[in-house]
Amino acid sequence: MKSLIASALMLLAPALAMAQTPAQPAAKTDAKAPAKTAAKPAAKPAAKSDAKPAQASAKKGDTAKAADATSSRTQLKSAANQVATGIIAAEAALSPEELAIAERVHVGRIPCELGAFVTVTADAATPGLFHVEGKGFKYHMAPVATTTGTVRLEDQKGGAVWLQIANKSMLMNQKLGQRLADECMSPQQLVVAEAIKKNPPVSVLEPLK
Repeated sequence: MKSLIASALMLLAPALAMAQTPAQPAAKTDAKAPAKTAAKPAAKPAAKSDAKPAQASAKKGDTAKAADATSSRTQLKSAANQVATGIIAAEAALSPEELAIAERVHVGRIPCELGAFVTVTADAATPGLFHVEGKGFKYHMAPVATTTGTVRLEDQKGGAVWLQIANKSMLMNQKLGQRLADECMSPQQLVVAEAIKKNPPVSVLEPLK
């Protein structure tokens, strides 16, 4: 009898084991799934919330650096402009002798030979300098002292020279070796020229009577 009971238990044991085995994965799945699902949503927002302030801080830092760089460039440019202005002003500064020459320069629209004109205008921004212009040319000139007393204006960059004597003026381009205007007479020079025609000066080459 005991052997029959043992044989029956041995036959029932695999069936009982198979009935109990599926229940365990289900329990594990049910236990783990909620935990994982609950953990993931909590982790992600935390990571995002931490990343955004860091990115915002980095952007603010970059903006501040760019603003500092722009400010530095602006300051350097301003300083360079001031230095350049000072150099130009120093170069344009005239001596008392040159300013005295500038006061003798005839200004206005001056007629020349062959129907040409030269216009001489004082530079309002820089006392003592002049704009000398006409057909096909324009110069910015400064007075230069001479040993003969002739009024001389020069544009060193353009290579031009304006010469003014008692009875006429002329404009030359020394770089090109050309005379751009000749026999130019202001009203004052015209008076002197007429006087010379009426009473020519005695030539040093003529014998004295």
